[in-house]
Amino acid sequence: MGVDRPVAGPPAPAVGETAEPGQRLLARVADTLIVGVPVVLLTHATLPQATAEIVASVGLAGLLMLYESVQLARWGQTLGKRLAGVAVVPAGPQGPEDGPLGLGRAVLRSAVYALPIAARPVPVLGAMAGVFWVANAALLFERPRRQALHDRVARTLVVRVRSGR
Repeated sequence: MGVDRPVAGPPAPAVGETAEPGQRLLARVADTLIVGVPVVLLTHATLPQATAEIVASVGLAGLLMLYESVQLARWGQTLGKRLAGVAVVPAGPQGPEDGPLGLGRAVLRSAVYALPIAARPVPVLGAMAGVFWVANAALLFERPRRQALHDRVARTLVVRVRSGR
């Protein structure tokens, strides 16, 4: 009769050590290119320059939030994170928690990172967003958890995925 079954997908990542900043950078660059290149090309090809800048920033922020939220809630990894060999997991006081990340945490984490992108075209807010990203990146060097602000707010950790899952 209508039995709900989970949708098949890749297995959940096996949790390893905290990811290195370089792994996180590789994942972020890959994900930003996957989402950003089509947005920038489309907006600049179809809109006047001044409008394209605003629409591209807001569009990139919104699509990046959607792209990351869905994938992190579902698999704990985006395409870029798979490439870099890392995954996002819930964090407890002592370390990774068991269980899925969940849509709420995934959306919150993505929003804290992506919303400053939408602020980029606004002069004062754009400058503040730049300061935010520098501070956010600096937090990745704080051991042992290496949590950026978006990880701390959403209570997540980025960990290496063990090979041979």
